[in-house]
Amino acid sequence: YRIGQLYMISKHSHEQSERGEGVEVVQNEPYEDPEHGPGQFTEKRIYLNNKLPSWARAVVPKIFYITEKAWNYYPYTITGNCSFLPKFSIHIETKYEDNKGSNDNIFGSEPRDEETEVMFVDIAYDEIPERHYKESEDLRYFKSKKTNRGLLQEGWINSQDPIMCSYKLVTVKFEVWGLQSRVEQFVHKVIRDILLLGHRQAFAWVDEWIDMTMEEVREYERATQEATNLKIGTFPPTISITETPLPSSTRGGPSSAPSTPLSTEAPDFLSVPKERPRKKSAPETLTLPDPGRRDSIFKLPSFFSWNSGPQPE
Repeated sequence: YRIGQLYMISKHSHEQSERGEGVEVVQNEPYEDPEHGPGQFTEKRIYLNNKLPSWARAVVPKIFYITEKAWNYYPYTITGNCSFLPKFSIHIETKYEDNKGSNDNIFGSEPRDEETEVMFVDIAYDEIPERHYKESEDLRYFKSKKTNRGLLQEGWINSQDPIMCSYKLVTVKFEVWGLQSRVEQFVHKVIRDILLLGHRQAFAWVDEWIDMTMEEVREYERATQEATNLKIGTFPPTISITETPLPSSTRGGPSSAPSTPLSTEAPDFLSVPKERPRKKSAPETLTLPDPGRRDSIFKLPSFFSWNSGPQPE
């Protein structure tokens, strides 16, 4: 799934990009962390003004983008998003385990804020936005020719083997009086829909990536990123992709999981909605002495093992 994840992100980003909108890759290079070991650092700009709802477009500049910085120490990844909107940030931690989503303490057993919401996401049976639906990616009807996995029938999570789960701890902060609750709910909805679509695609595209080596998927990633940069109308930056880790002293960055976005430029994942009630209203105070935040934990089981190749039926 490590290879499948890289393949899916590159192809998905290319499909979702068009002139003036989409994902521009600014950096993609090895990174060494003293706690998590060798990994890959990426920085992207996501241009999405036309994908924002009308109420959001009214308060952002015409050319609006989000900066995403990610540290991938598979099976642990950290993603920070930031924007030039004031007091707005998104922070995502991801962990992968070989289970059905049964680990309730994967991000630590300490008590969490009462606003934390745990959502179980079924990649086969949860609804996706209609504009993203493709019959070829409907996992209820998809069967892999190379791995013989699928069709995913109701209850598949309890009957399939191998199985793994992608756990996502998502923290959204928007400390602006009058908009906090609305923006935070919208962003969590957007992130959920993106995660659902991406994990569906990772399975639906399995026959395209299951035979790839890490070197092959890195080359695919490099070529696709350059094509995507051109597609949205930017000149492709110099992208260095290699599996040779660099010393941690060669570039600035967090010595371990960053606390949240590191610049004031722009955040990611503002793009598609889903209605869900908020457990309680955000504090409606102008001074916000106790910064607001909203956490979600997403659990996304998938028909793979996180650390091995395809297993016989």
